[in-house]
Amino acid sequence: MRIKNFNLQFGSQILKAFGDESRIRIIHLLHKNDEMCISDLETILEFTQTKTSRHLIYLKNTGLVVSRKVDQWAYYSIKDEVAGFVETLYKYLYKDATLRKDQKVYEKLYEENKLAVCKLNDKKWIMASLN
Repeated sequence: MRIKNFNLQFGSQILKAFGDESRIRIIHLLHKNDEMCISDLETILEFTQTKTSRHLIYLKNTGLVVSRKVDQWAYYSIKDEVAGFVETLYKYLYKDATLRKDQKVYEKLYEENKLAVCKLNDKKWIMASLN
């Protein structure tokens, strides 16, 4: 279910989450690539594990992202209910040089099979071929 409107308190929390450049960059990568793990975000954004985790916890507590555990990785994604709001916001930021650079780094690392999501996809393929 998508959020069609929200109260002032929730709106304030969401807008505060977008008040930090690091969180904007994290949300953008999650928005563009469906889900990502902390280690991939650290690599792409050149953040420390502590900084990345702190921002993801903030975003999770705000209600913008959700996580799921797969083996040793925690994968984060945009919460379905706020996906429309996030989509609308990023329509205004699509030309931003920093966000575009982040996405290009993601695409290069993905092509080189250097992201945790690549390992997860490989594991799914192997498991499917065994069944």
